[in-house]
Amino acid sequence: MEPENTLRSFVAAQEAGLDAIELDLHLSKDGALVVMHDTDVDRTTDGSGPIAEKTLAELRALDAGRGERVPVFEEVLEAVQAPLQAEIKDVQAARALAEVMNRRGLADRVEVSSFHDEAIAEIKPLVPGVRTALIASRYGTDIVDRAVEAGAETVCLNIRRLTLEIVERARKADLRIIGWVVNTQDHLRLVRAFGLDGATTDHPDIKRTGRFTA
Repeated sequence: MEPENTLRSFVAAQEAGLDAIELDLHLSKDGALVVMHDTDVDRTTDGSGPIAEKTLAELRALDAGRGERVPVFEEVLEAVQAPLQAEIKDVQAARALAEVMNRRGLADRVEVSSFHDEAIAEIKPLVPGVRTALIASRYGTDIVDRAVEAGAETVCLNIRRLTLEIVERARKADLRIIGWVVNTQDHLRLVRAFGLDGATTDHPDIKRTGRFTA
C-alpha cells in the first residue's frame, strides 16, 4: 500500500478505478489547507508535533513515506481527476475549503464530510450546491436528526455499529448511507444486506458493490 494521504496514494486509488477518493484536511499554522489524517505529524511522517503549530514550509520538509511530501488540497486536485470526498478534520478548515471550492467551481466534484456537525453546517451556506456528509463512529438513532439539522445529504457510519433501525430512519429522512471501513468480506456482505449506497475501504482491490471510496 502507498503512504496514506499522499499524491502517490491518490494516483494509485484513481488507477484502481474507485468511484471517489477520500482525503483529510487540516490548517497549517500559516493557513494552508493541508492533507493529513491525524492532528499531528508523528504517525505518518518522520517529524513530530501538531500540524497547527507548523508552517507549510516546515510540513514540506517532512518525509510522508517513500520520499513523498505532505500535500496541500489544490495539489490533489491537479494530481487526479476522480471525484473527491474532502473530510474536514479541523473545523477551522471549513472556510478555507469553501474559498477553494468556490474559486475553482468544485461543488460538483467535491463532497464535503466531517465528524463535526458545525463544520457541515458552516460550509453548507458558503458553497452553493455543495454535497455534504456527516460521519459518525459511535452513534445511535439520533445521528439521523443530527445530519438533518446540519444540512447533510449523507451519513457515513461505522459499519460495525450499523443497525436496521438506523438504516430505516435514515431512509425515511431521505439520507444516503455510506458504510466505513469496509475492509473484509463480512463487512461487504453487511453493505449488501443493508442496501447501502456505498462504502469506504482501505483496500481498493476488495470486490466492489455500489459506490466505493478509498
